[in-house]
Amino acid sequence: MTEFSIIGRSLLRDDGIGKVSGRTEYIADIEIPGCWVGGIVRSQMARGKLKGIRRSPSFDWSQVTVVTHEDIPGENFIAIVRNDYPALAAEEVNYCSQAVALVAAPDEKLLKEAMASLTLETEALKPVLTMEESLAGKEIIWGSDNIIDEYLNESGDIDKGFAEADVIVEGDWATGFHEQLYLETQGMAAWIREDGALEVIGSMQCPYYVHGAVQKVMGLPSEKVIIKQAATGGGFGGKEDYPSILGSYAALLAMKSEHPVRIIFDREEDLLVTPKRHPSKSHYRMGLKKDGKITALDADILLDSGAYTTLSRVVLQRSQLHACGIYFVPNVRIRSRAIATNTPPNGAYRGFGAPQSIFAMERQMDLAAKKLDMDPLDIRLKNALRTGDRFPYGQILKEKNNAVEVLEKAAQISDYRTKRELLANQPEGRIKKGIGIAAALHGGGFTGAGEDRMGTTARVCFDGERFCLYVSSTEIGQGASMILRMVAAEELGIDIENVLYMVPDTSKSPNTGPTVASRTTMYASKAVCDACTRIKKKLTELRQVKGLPENTDLTLLARIYLDENTELDELGFNIFDDESSWDEEKFEGDAYRAYSWIANVIEVEVDTDTYEVMAKKVYAAAEVGRAVNPMQLRGQITGGLLQAIGWSHMEDIKVDEKGKYTASHMNSYLVPTALDTPEWEVELLEAPCSQGCFGAKGIGELPMNAAGPAFTAAVDNAAGVFCDSIPCTGEKLFRLILQKENKAAEGGIGK
Repeated sequence: MTEFSIIGRSLLRDDGIGKVSGRTEYIADIEIPGCWVGGIVRSQMARGKLKGIRRSPSFDWSQVTVVTHEDIPGENFIAIVRNDYPALAAEEVNYCSQAVALVAAPDEKLLKEAMASLTLETEALKPVLTMEESLAGKEIIWGSDNIIDEYLNESGDIDKGFAEADVIVEGDWATGFHEQLYLETQGMAAWIREDGALEVIGSMQCPYYVHGAVQKVMGLPSEKVIIKQAATGGGFGGKEDYPSILGSYAALLAMKSEHPVRIIFDREEDLLVTPKRHPSKSHYRMGLKKDGKITALDADILLDSGAYTTLSRVVLQRSQLHACGIYFVPNVRIRSRAIATNTPPNGAYRGFGAPQSIFAMERQMDLAAKKLDMDPLDIRLKNALRTGDRFPYGQILKEKNNAVEVLEKAAQISDYRTKRELLANQPEGRIKKGIGIAAALHGGGFTGAGEDRMGTTARVCFDGERFCLYVSSTEIGQGASMILRMVAAEELGIDIENVLYMVPDTSKSPNTGPTVASRTTMYASKAVCDACTRIKKKLTELRQVKGLPENTDLTLLARIYLDENTELDELGFNIFDDESSWDEEKFEGDAYRAYSWIANVIEVEVDTDTYEVMAKKVYAAAEVGRAVNPMQLRGQITGGLLQAIGWSHMEDIKVDEKGKYTASHMNSYLVPTALDTPEWEVELLEAPCSQGCFGAKGIGELPMNAAGPAFTAAVDNAAGVFCDSIPCTGEKLFRLILQKENKAAEGGIGK
């Protein structure tokens, strides 16, 4: 007999039919009577003094509305992590594409004419475009030293650890920008309602983030700002902070123009101005015994923040805490810094910080295996975290040996050892095959005490027919609405058709926290479950008073309850009953209540004439706590893996000498298509987590973390090279193979 009636079933997504049929309305589709269109006038230089904004006298300015920093009724910053990001530039510009003025007009044609009639008067200053320039400190562009944030963790005796080592391995590792490329571009709309409240609607992940930011910019009391989510066509972190910015712009224009205003980016603007994954550069120095056991690790990690903090603090924390990956290191020092540059601010992207440092650690393990002539799987199994091991930040692992289990399972389902041995002796030819392995973990929810402080709250009420879920957890294509309904139906013991997910609206939905950090299924669902438990208790008491049978349907009981009461409405909370503790000042303790784990084996083919690489088969073994909806979970894993593979070799974007992104359209920013999609084999392992809803762990981020190094290792294995950075583009692979051939010609190989 199964433990659950609904949890664990692969139910179809409730938003699927609307999306595939084209009936779902996104922000661009919503009819807003009398709506004007908004646009943003931006800096075309990376750094400079803003002297003024000149309006062409030949344009009739009475036809449009213009907003500058002087028109902001509240405070001139966008509330994100810090208050250092100006809503609109006032005296200086610090990156190319920074917003300086806003324009609203009745139609697109007039908007373009108005924006072309505004000229920014600026004085150029020398920009700082690289982390190396920034650290040199010749130009100070943020704070006193250009370091936006930094963290340090030490454990054991690092000098003793290196002294005990038989071999010391050093490596420099780098990862590039990564564009989220959600299917629906950024878009927000705003208007002043008849009751004087400001209503903002749009494509977003975090309604209460937008609420807080708009409230501060507009200088309005909380109850006068209402944020509603429109159907959202993907986010991946890219709609975590930016809707706060765009929502504030729409609100400012709506207030001054006295018209509803909608701002929707085309793909070019979206690519050129929105946050990307933070590029990273890391130096790892590792000591090992001859048998592959790690004795010491000294890691230095740099992330490029761009011009302002935005989400760099939380991204850097992830890099810091995931820097050792799935491995136990007895003597360790980890230092990480987020560096300011005069480039567009970087933000969240699936994995947010973990993929960067895990790439470095996994590549370091491959380099160590090469130096010690070990199989990459064996060196990983030798050092994988086990129950009772200590993380560098002081947390003791209380879970099962999940790192070992996912590695062994991935190796088994892929027949890794046999294939690696066969590929070592593959025949000469244009197409070379390779196989690579990597593993990763991801901490679920906010770091440290973040979840304790969040106050995660859900509301469940009965409308006379069905139970309605009011949360701020957004459906952005990941299946959250179905998961939340499944949890409620399971706890209430009713059919899922009797549960409705209500689209987030801050005037009705409590703050369940943001839809980020793989926290919705794990923690937001717990608040829904708690509210349902309270309702069930109330209705059970009613049944007992009425003397009704124990098997009386809860929906019927709810109708009886409403016959005698005005409402059936309960709040629920995410309540922890463990002894986790976190010291924010020391940045140590129990960083996460549970970790999800994954191991990937990837098989590739490399064309040594064209330097094209194709992922042929991807194996994933993932430990997920509890698979609430296995079909959705597998979709999350394969989708994340494909994004990671794209980041690994084809998604290439940089900033040019003017600080501007080099890709402004899809012809110059390539992403995997159906033709690039490999075969998948996914194995789910379950070790239920006591603090997650029904034992679930967060897995949304997890598949981004190990696929990059596994793919790169497979390319190395095929081409006989060693790549220290991603994306490993065809051009980069060409250079690596050329270096290998030149070295061989000079007698550097085979002697």
